Amino acid sequence: MKKVLIYYRYFNLALGGGEFLPLTFIAELQTCCEVTLALDWKDNFEHAVKTLEIPIDMTRLKIVKVMPENFHGTKNSALLSFQRFRRLKKLAKDADVCISMANIMDFGKPAHHFMISVETGDSRFADFIKNRRISPPSFREAVRLFADRILRRLMGMRTKRQIICDPAEHIYPNSNFVDSLLHEFYGNVNTTLFYPPTIFQVPPAKTARDPLKVVYLGRVVSSKRISDIITIVNLARKRSGKNLTLSIAGKLADIGFRRKLEQLTEGMDWVDFPGKKFGREKEDFLLSGTYAVHAMREEAFGISITEYLKAGLIPVVPDEGGSCEVVNQPELTYRTLDDAAEILVRLLNDESFRERQLTHCRQRADYFSAEAYRKRQHEILQKIIGS
Repeated sequence: MKKVLIYYRYFNLALGGGEFLPLTFIAELQTCCEVTLALDWKDNFEHAVKTLEIPIDMTRLKIVKVMPENFHGTKNSALLSFQRFRRLKKLAKDADVCISMANIMDFGKPAHHFMISVETGDSRFADFIKNRRISPPSFREAVRLFADRILRRLMGMRTKRQIICDPAEHIYPNSNFVDSLLHEFYGNVNTTLFYPPTIFQVPPAKTARDPLKVVYLGRVVSSKRISDIITIVNLARKRSGKNLTLSIAGKLADIGFRRKLEQLTEGMDWVDFPGKKFGREKEDFLLSGTYAVHAMREEAFGISITEYLKAGLIPVVPDEGGSCEVVNQPELTYRTLDDAAEILVRLLNDESFRERQLTHCRQRADYFSAEAYRKRQHEILQKIIGS
């Protein structure tokens, strides 16, 4: 029986789509392998397993904490990176297969790296994504480059660029969008596209949907451009003359951001924040609406978009990033907030257009069904375990 080492940073109480990936891998790998899970810290793991209802045998799973007792996710330094690397390298010596479920990680030997975002740990790549060009390094960037290329080497660590460009390593981008960015910036990279798990299945609606309800489900943080979603729906309300409502579900943990949203939505009784939704509540929430709006352009994939599709919603998404790849329909993608509002207005006023988009979304949902995902996961794990 092969020994598999899986690394994932940590599990949040406000669970997102990224947490599905390590859990579904563990569940399948336990049927044929000894699995060790390495985490920066162990808090909330059992909560995630229970909440997301993944069939993991906790009695057979070895969990190892790789960071110090006082470590917190917001902390980052060369010393902490070295401690993580040293612990993972030690664990990797006894493993037949090493898998990172948190983007690019150095195990000290060839491994499989599954992308859960567009982040690689390479600040130059982050700058490239932001500006779509390779800029000359600033003084601050020069300091980072020194730490990355000199200090890491002194500590026996490779840079993220060295790992990504090493043909012995295998990178799994979670969308063609991310794959193209990697190749454009790093050149020849050993990649295999792998869409992440979208095992959430929504039963057919038993009650009538609200034909004027727009929903958002996910982390309620500024990076998700929640204010843009509110603006889009507000514009569509004014232009259509119809009383659209917007329901934004998710945990509002950041007090400062919560206050900003409260100020933005003051007097907007058509916007509500029902909090986080899991299980049956999540199903009921998604089945209550007719449309969904997404606004984050740099989204690597967009698991929530697949959930919208499978819930029978019509999502309106940006025309770049992973979300438009998921929807795969130019007529439902937008460049500006005005464009997005116009799409909503057309969906409201043009019945034939709305029915055509609904048919497309149903067909697209089949590709991201739980059954289709499990088949893709099984195929990729067979190749990994057999290698």
